[in-house]
Amino acid sequence: QVQLVESGGGLVQAGGSLRLSCAASGMIFSINAVGWYRQAPGKQRELVATITRGGSSNYADSVKGRFTISRDNAKNTVYLQMNSLKPDDTAVYYCNADASVRPFTYWGQGTQVTVSS
Repeated sequence: QVQLVESGGGLVQAGGSLRLSCAASGMIFSINAVGWYRQAPGKQRELVATITRGGSSNYADSVKGRFTISRDNAKNTVYLQMNSLKPDDTAVYYCNADASVRPFTYWGQGTQVTVSS
């Protein structure tokens, strides 16, 4: 199986930056892609960004140009650099791994990001 641990959330003023980390352990070789999702109070969980095993990345329109997803294979860690943060970015951010081993999708525990106006 795969274990994911997020870190790096916190409180920041609008216009500020944060970097989230997602450290993976376990059956790392089975991971096909890693994504960051977020869920704001009263809203559905939504995709923020993904990065594949091959290094291809994809972003939600709402974060394009502000957020960057990257990875450090040596550390088995995926990052989400968030710049120019807005109050609408306030949410719990979750790391997700799409893997080749059951149950095929794994989630971290989430990290809170709060952006004050």
